[in-house]
Amino acid sequence: MAENVNISVLFADVCGSTRLYETLGDERAQQVIGECIAFMLQVVEQHGGTLVKTIGDEIMVRFDDASAAVRAACEIQEENESPRLYAGQRIALRAGLHHGPAILDEGDVFGDAVNVAARMAGIAKATQIITTGDTVAILEPELADMAREFDRTRVKGKAVELRICEILWEAEDVTTMNMPSASRQVQENSYLVLRYGGEETRIGANDRPVVTLGRGTQSDMVIQAPLASRVHCRFESRRGKFVVVDQSTNGTFVRTADGENVYLRREELLIWGSGAIGLGEDVTETNQHLVHFTCP
Repeated sequence: MAENVNISVLFADVCGSTRLYETLGDERAQQVIGECIAFMLQVVEQHGGTLVKTIGDEIMVRFDDASAAVRAACEIQEENESPRLYAGQRIALRAGLHHGPAILDEGDVFGDAVNVAARMAGIAKATQIITTGDTVAILEPELADMAREFDRTRVKGKAVELRICEILWEAEDVTTMNMPSASRQVQENSYLVLRYGGEETRIGANDRPVVTLGRGTQSDMVIQAPLASRVHCRFESRRGKFVVVDQSTNGTFVRTADGENVYLRREELLIWGSGAIGLGEDVTETNQHLVHFTCP
């Protein structure tokens, strides 16, 4: 009999499964994906989750508690980062989840929580965990502190925009390393400097490791570029290196000091030296909203 419930729905899947089949062949790729799904389900069960169904390279699971769902997603990503091998292959995973009303009917789940969670999973890129602001609002404090809003979107059937948040599950790993060597310490304490319109922001491994840029006031650095998204991109410090991650509609344009031009669309790029980025527009002399960066 159908039952109305409030639950967390989590989707987690293998990134690049199509390429796996192309490069490994059907039998080997199926073995790799099967081992990956078995691993994810083992973690889910340890956190009290229940499998709803598998859909190709993806699992759909449910939790009574949102914090348990987030903990499971974090452990999946952390354990997978070991690195973990599946039939000898290194696999990247992504996850999306949402807590809300749903209909539970003979083990299957339908309704709002499923639709929104699927949308979050569709937004997620490799190694990401994406959820909604409503879900973050009911998380245990230490988990809520790991969340950062980076965009808003509309979902069919919703009258208002949804706040989209990423769970920064890697953040703790950067600051809990045991006594690095002097050379490693210098590298991790180095900074990336962003400059825009007279404003300067620094990013460092042990000091503000993530900074978001966009035209919305929720961004750390507000860029008034006409084609910029509310939260357009972010700069991250990862183990002493710096990465720019696009999460926009119109893409991020990067030009390095040596003249290389890169266009990012829901992608990321390791950066070094100096250069400039354009939010939704190419890096040209006529672009009045360039953000200049300098890093080791």
